[in-house]
Amino acid sequence: MPASVATARGGVGVSSAAGGGRPTLPQRGLWMPTTRGYGKQHEMKYCASPKNERFSRHVTRSALFLLHNCSRSTAMARLEMSGQFQKALLDSSRDYLTRTFYNASMKRRIPSRVECLLSSDPINNGWLKPRRWEYFTSLESACVQPEYKLPIRTRADCKAEQYEITGSPLSPSDVPAEAVMIGDTDKVSPWWQEFPKRWTIVLLCFFSFLLCNMDRVNMSIAILPMSTEFNWNPATVGLIQSSFFWGYLLTQILGGIWADRFGGKVVLGFGVVWWSVATVLTPIAAKIGLPFLLVMRAFMGIGEGVAMPAMNNILSKWIPVSERSRSLALVYSGMYLGSVTGLALSPLLISRFGWPSVFYAFGSLGSIWFALWLSKAHSSPDDDPELSKAEKRHILGGSTLKEPVTSIPWRLILSKAPVWALIISHFCHNWGTFILLTWMPTYYNQVLKFNLTESGLLCVLPWLTMAVFANIGGWIADTLVQRGVSITNVRKIMQSIGFLGPALFLTLLSKVRTPAMAVLCMACSQGSDAFSQSGLYSNHQDIGPRYAGVLLGLSNTAGVLAGVFGTAATGYILQKGSWDDVFKVSVVLYIVGTVVWNVFSTGEKVLE
Repeated sequence: MPASVATARGGVGVSSAAGGGRPTLPQRGLWMPTTRGYGKQHEMKYCASPKNERFSRHVTRSALFLLHNCSRSTAMARLEMSGQFQKALLDSSRDYLTRTFYNASMKRRIPSRVECLLSSDPINNGWLKPRRWEYFTSLESACVQPEYKLPIRTRADCKAEQYEITGSPLSPSDVPAEAVMIGDTDKVSPWWQEFPKRWTIVLLCFFSFLLCNMDRVNMSIAILPMSTEFNWNPATVGLIQSSFFWGYLLTQILGGIWADRFGGKVVLGFGVVWWSVATVLTPIAAKIGLPFLLVMRAFMGIGEGVAMPAMNNILSKWIPVSERSRSLALVYSGMYLGSVTGLALSPLLISRFGWPSVFYAFGSLGSIWFALWLSKAHSSPDDDPELSKAEKRHILGGSTLKEPVTSIPWRLILSKAPVWALIISHFCHNWGTFILLTWMPTYYNQVLKFNLTESGLLCVLPWLTMAVFANIGGWIADTLVQRGVSITNVRKIMQSIGFLGPALFLTLLSKVRTPAMAVLCMACSQGSDAFSQSGLYSNHQDIGPRYAGVLLGLSNTAGVLAGVFGTAATGYILQKGSWDDVFKVSVVLYIVGTVVWNVFSTGEKVLE
């Protein structure tokens, strides 16, 4: 990342020849081609401030800058003039610059001194702290031309003091040959072509998870009119709801193996198409008979079971560690927003078009996503021919991608303590999470005495809270990593919040007496729970990026089992005890998970 500082005495761009005659260019100066907007039209700018101005700042977007004859002199003249380049400056650069500057009136005296601080980041388009001249060991290290032709941001801080110069028109021979533009300045690139490819992958994964939960939760609403139409008793309804997990458990580990072997693009694309077709066929299966419906729901679980391992695999290759937490948090928030969208839209579609419309509408959206996925997604940066060299360097960070996995070293994986920390912590985490999300409507209705409509509306609140706090936690975690905090400590801090936060608010829940405070405790519990996306859910890629799909399949299998057993155990506890007993079990498991995670987990790579 180039950064430079320059000061110069005399005119910049122009100066008077000694003793009259034709003017010549000064030996010291700063030429700064800049751009406006997202295009590649450039502008040569030299900034000056009036006599009474003590400090000014110029901010611009730049594709290239050139420092000509940099010096540590203490004075620098300031003259402001600009000329847009409408074509590339190649052999005719001298004539063009001369015509541009000849039109400016420069026969005047301008008192000023300018000291410029420049910084740029060609990869992230972000701001960096300017570096002063003293930090450079040589002139060559300060005046380095960047190779990048993508737009970058440049910041110039200028301090002005009094100085006198005189200027006069230039002739073609006075323009330095070094002041040439690189690249095609006629072509203007649209903003979507400059959008980072890695974040295109992240957004497509986000929308796949949005569809995933939309297709999953629609049955919880549609089951009400379906049970009335087909005369299903509560036991049958429970059997239909649980049939989804038969297939979901089956493909957790298999999905990870397939993703690590064949690539995340193929497996995630297969999963979305599979569950979308199963969603569309659900009304037909229900009308044929109950066994067909159970099989179709299990098929849907097979498709959704590969989603998380495949997503984890593809992001482990596309996202650098400094952006890992926020990218995963964004993708997982798609699940939460998918639940909100599904719960909000399903009643509207059912009331107007009947219960089959929910499955037809939600399932058909998968075809739109799949078309975008085929054209925009690639399993790794090496597979994308349109990926820029600059972004590829940023993603890989100097390393190289390894070949796809051909065999899984199960003995090695299961011998690592951090792997078991992931599995146990995922179980403890999902026990409390699934209980809250599954039994929350019942708690609102039976304990807080809300009616069913109010209960349904309040069930959306935790999903929204989790979507917001997951992204907040992701940005906090990545900021800590960028500031030098070790990945191990970041993962432990974020997961400790994800465990101890829910434990605290569930303990308070048994003490509150008003419905409003109870709802607040529930929301805070789920909000702090979402910090787990930057803890254990990001750790698979830390300890074994090459086996990220398999690792997530292993831990998520434990998490799904926790949801199944925890939901069933809660019903048994409520028959014998109270809601306080349900919350106490969850709190104990949260504490166990905290201890195991902080003792055995790590953010370092343990699997090559």
